[in-house]
Amino acid sequence: MRPAPVPKPAMSVGAFAVTAKDPKTRARTGVLRTPRGDIETPVFMPVSTQGSVKALAQEDLEALGVSAILSNSYHLYLRPGADVIEAAGGLHTLMDYRGAILTDSGGFQIFSLPGLRKVSDEGVVFSSHLDGSRHHLTPESVVRLQARIGSDMWTSLDECPPYPCTEAQARAALERTLGWTERSHRMYLEEKERRRCAAMFFPILQGSVYPELRRRAAEELRSLSFGGVALGGFSVGESKQMTWDTLERTTEHLPEDRPRYLMGMGAPEDLWEAVERGVDMLDCVWPTRLARNGQVMIRSGRLNVKNAHVRQDFSPLDPECGCPVCRRYSRGYLSHLFRSKELSVYRYLTIHNLHFTFDVMRLIRAAIREGRVRERKAEFLARYLSPAR
Repeated sequence: MRPAPVPKPAMSVGAFAVTAKDPKTRARTGVLRTPRGDIETPVFMPVSTQGSVKALAQEDLEALGVSAILSNSYHLYLRPGADVIEAAGGLHTLMDYRGAILTDSGGFQIFSLPGLRKVSDEGVVFSSHLDGSRHHLTPESVVRLQARIGSDMWTSLDECPPYPCTEAQARAALERTLGWTERSHRMYLEEKERRRCAAMFFPILQGSVYPELRRRAAEELRSLSFGGVALGGFSVGESKQMTWDTLERTTEHLPEDRPRYLMGMGAPEDLWEAVERGVDMLDCVWPTRLARNGQVMIRSGRLNVKNAHVRQDFSPLDPECGCPVCRRYSRGYLSHLFRSKELSVYRYLTIHNLHFTFDVMRLIRAAIREGRVRERKAEFLARYLSPAR
């Protein structure tokens, strides 16, 4: 029997309402109300690391119906810098982007540069990967930075432990992250009041692959006022099965009335798996990076436009796709552009890959409303996980 949708209550900015649930999984649809409009979840957010989704213009994002993007505080801090962004009137104005923006605290980028940083309970001292200049970030300063950027969703400074790590190492990183989260939260409340803005706080939950640490982190967050929870520390080297097992054990401890944001996940098969375990928001560079490497996602698998047989193939990238690239250009033409290193091809392939990703999210949301997530996932993956072309 098709489940009845959950009635959507009256909502204020920052509120999240679950609108439908799949009876056999933790998958749910919802609406997150932001200062820039409603976000229908589950949602995929393209990565706009430095204030631009690589190869695309804002007109492309609008045509694709992008309701939210992720930008990175670390990179924006280094260039163009908070002074420039603030003088422009905030990142939305600087970019002329009208949807919602979630900003990462920059913690993952800093911790992925082990030779360039020094971590203490106070914060992180690091050397810029651009010019070697020294900088000091604290839980307070990263929140002030996001306030100056003017994003709609702010994250906390966190320590992402590597994989593999011992439980003791993961616990030490979690303790530091929890302390930083409290300090970030206090600064969030101060900045929100001082600026009279409606930004939401997304504390980052850590704990590596240890379910008991993930449970403790989730329980500690309940004492805070937050708009959603960011799930960090995944896709750092662990197996996919370990990712899904840990995620399953994590979401069961999270509040139902807050969105769960899984950081750094974007392949189609991963979108299905994550949503099935109760995730509402995802971001990743994967679809856009794949495009810049000459590969596109299609219903029957993946297509590499660099392959020799594509040169004289004059069919669309994906005959079932309704994106503007598939409606106008052939595989052979796009193969020619890529081989000739024509800049336009990066835009074309990126548009297609994001359109495909958003189609997957629409399919997932429809499957949740039908109450048939596992069936629809199996049907989709049976075609998509065919050998690369």
